[in-house]
Amino acid sequence: MALDKPYKDVPGTIIFDAEQSRLGYWLNQFCTSLMKAENRARFLADERAYLDEWPMTEEQKLAVLARDLNWCMALGGNIYFLARIGATDGKSFQQMAGSMTGMSEEEYRNMMVAGGRSVEGNRRIGEDGDAQPHRQPQGAGSKKEGN
Repeated sequence: MALDKPYKDVPGTIIFDAEQSRLGYWLNQFCTSLMKAENRARFLADERAYLDEWPMTEEQKLAVLARDLNWCMALGGNIYFLARIGATDGKSFQQMAGSMTGMSEEEYRNMMVAGGRSVEGNRRIGEDGDAQPHRQPQGAGSKKEGN
């Protein structure tokens, strides 16, 4: 039985839950392998050959080769594991985060220093702009219709 996942309706949000963990197991194991200098060197010497040593899906391999971290996350990659790809390429986490948002490193840094991304357009799908909780607990003082 599938679990209720109310967070699925937040635009642009991928929650690394148990399902994502299972989906990305080998992708994340590949990323973990990049902790060792000899594996980073092997990967950079022939990326496709190194990826082919891992039982990842073809789509996961293509996402890594494209360095598309959003695509990798959609395929089960955990950002903390995926950061090792960026580190292998000599990129900072800030550079990687900027690339994931379509911003330059400087634009991303400036946005974060200014308080982060606006909530406008980043709430739940169908939300009218009020910052309402997804569900209100029973007995929280809300009136039921007709009362």
